[in-house]
Amino acid sequence: MDAFKDANPDRLSDMYGNGEIIESFQTKVASLLGKESALFFPSGTMAQQIALRIWSERRGIRKAAYHPLCHLEIHEENGLQELHGIESVLLGERDRLITLADVQAMGDDIGCLLLELPQREIGGQLPTYEELVAISDYCQAKGIPLHLDGARLFEVVPFYGRTEAEICRLFDSVYVSFYKGLGGVAGAILAGDTDLTEKSKVWKRRHGGDLVSLYPYILSSDYALELRRPRMGIYYEGAIELSSRLNGCSRLKTVPERPVSNMFHLHIELPLEQATEVFIKTTEQSGVGLISFLRETSETSCSTEIHIGDRYTNIPADRLEEALLLLDKLLRTAGE
Repeated sequence: MDAFKDANPDRLSDMYGNGEIIESFQTKVASLLGKESALFFPSGTMAQQIALRIWSERRGIRKAAYHPLCHLEIHEENGLQELHGIESVLLGERDRLITLADVQAMGDDIGCLLLELPQREIGGQLPTYEELVAISDYCQAKGIPLHLDGARLFEVVPFYGRTEAEICRLFDSVYVSFYKGLGGVAGAILAGDTDLTEKSKVWKRRHGGDLVSLYPYILSSDYALELRRPRMGIYYEGAIELSSRLNGCSRLKTVPERPVSNMFHLHIELPLEQATEVFIKTTEQSGVGLISFLRETSETSCSTEIHIGDRYTNIPADRLEEALLLLDKLLRTAGE
C-alpha cells in the first residue's frame, strides 16, 4: 500500500496511545471536525460506548436514546448495558428517521441522545439540515448531550452542502470511521471537548484499546481520508445516476428513491432464489457485478445494499448500459 511505502521511516511509532504519529493525526481530524480534541480508537464500537458512558455520567442519568436500528442496539450484543450499565431508550419507528417530535416526546430524563448520519439500516436516509438544527437547538436548551454516529459522515457532506465541521458543530461529540466509507484497514476517531477525550483515554485503556502500536491503522486511515474524502461528491452523483437507472428496471425499487449519500438499498420484488439467479446471470453474461449479496425480506421479495465508490466510476459506460439492459430483461422474464 502506498500509505506504508511513502511513510517516513525516521518517524517514531506510537506506543500505547502516545507518540507523534497518533497525536498529529488526532489533531488533524479534530480540526477537520471542528472539535477541541480527538482520540483514535481501533474500533467504533469501543469509541461510541465510551462516549455514551461519559455523557451519561456527566449528566447523572444512565440512559441513552437512539434509533431502534442503531448499531448499538442490533450489532453489539447489548454491550452498552452489560459493560456500562446504561439503559437504551429507542426513539421513533424502525422504518423511518428520528424526528424533532420524537425527541421532544422522549422527556428530559436522558443521559445522551445519539443520531446516526446517514441511517444505514433504512437505506442511508438523512433528515434535512433544518431538522438537524432544530433537534440540536432543542437538546442544547434542555441540556441533553447530542452525539453523532458519523461512521459515514464524509459521505453526507455533498448532500448537505456543508463542511464536516459545520455539520459537527450541531453535536457535542462525534465518531467517524476510517474503513466504512473511506476504505481504510480499521480505526475510528471520537472527537469533542478536551474533558471528553481525556476521560475517554482512561476508558480506552480499560477496554484494551491501547494496543502496543496502532500505526498500521493510523497510516491506512490517513491515506484513505486523503484519497477518498475529495471524491465523495463523485460517488454521490454516481449513486443518484445508478439508482435512477435501477428504478427504471422491472421489479426494482431503491430506498431512498433518490439517494442522499453514496449508499442506498435496492428492493427486488422476486423471491430470494429467483433474484439470486437473475443477478448471477447478469454478472456472467455482462461481466459486470451489480451487487454483492441479497437478503430475504419476505417470501416474495429480497433486498441488498449498494455503495458507490471507485469501482463504479471505473466501469465503462457501455458495459454498464449492457448490464442494466440485460438485468431488466431477465427481471421481466423471471419465473416464466
